[in-house]
Amino acid sequence: MATGQIRQLLAGYYDVATSDGTIYRTRARGNFRKRGITPLVGDFVDFQSDNQEEGYILEVHSRKNSLVRPPVANIDRAIVVTAAAEPDFSDNLLDRQLVAVEEMNIEPVIYFTKTDLLSDEQLAHLRTVADGYRKIGYQTLVPDDAFAPTALAELSAEFTNHLSVFMGQTGAGKSTLLNHILPDLNLATGEISQALSRGRHTTRMVGLHEINGGLVADTPGFSSYEVFKMPANELSHFFPEFLEASASCRFRGCVHINEPGCAVKDGLEQGEFMQSRYDNYRAFYDLIVNQKPDYRKNKK
Repeated sequence: MATGQIRQLLAGYYDVATSDGTIYRTRARGNFRKRGITPLVGDFVDFQSDNQEEGYILEVHSRKNSLVRPPVANIDRAIVVTAAAEPDFSDNLLDRQLVAVEEMNIEPVIYFTKTDLLSDEQLAHLRTVADGYRKIGYQTLVPDDAFAPTALAELSAEFTNHLSVFMGQTGAGKSTLLNHILPDLNLATGEISQALSRGRHTTRMVGLHEINGGLVADTPGFSSYEVFKMPANELSHFFPEFLEASASCRFRGCVHINEPGCAVKDGLEQGEFMQSRYDNYRAFYDLIVNQKPDYRKNKK
């Protein structure tokens, strides 16, 4: 028996990489379905194999997190691809995405695209906004040209020692960015399909590629962030700056709305926090409160 990480799912086959980089083609045991377990790319697994072409996954190790779109487990970082224009930048949408990845214990990296479409004044304002997110602790990149070699090199530096996925709004350019990061992706996919002899109907879900000492998922992530899964009184846990300040609130369990002695509201008045972040927090809080309880329970 050996241990490795699933690097690719293709037509029911799981390609598992061991610590020395050897790839084994495996299938999942039939009892996984009975146990309600679906192996995902990124999972660490125990497997047995007599050769590199025929093996079986015996056990899936516990995960620290997982996504549905793309179906990847044990993610360290999410590259949050954010349009500066066309569509216009939305701090509400960006904060929704940040809450989503914070809830899954994934570290976000904000990467702005389409900055070349901005006027000098607009770009200066965006850089001020980016500074606000950096103050919170979010790595934020605002390249003059999102697809220039220097910008891509700066982004690639974020991959080292991490498993990263790309996510972002529709039209932000995340697929284009992925194609620049993984220029040989289509060629590699074609070669794999041919090697498996599955013909044109081969269905490939997602794979991980080694870049700059890290792993990058080649399928972009979800772009819809309509539902918040946490209770309203836990929302502030996913705003790092508010969570840190809440230790100084007068009342334990302060939700930073109407309570006296609220350190978050005091900090807001003193300019310590971004007004847009607090406004979005309030909007999200109201949205959660007004969601149907049964719906939230089902989505938990």
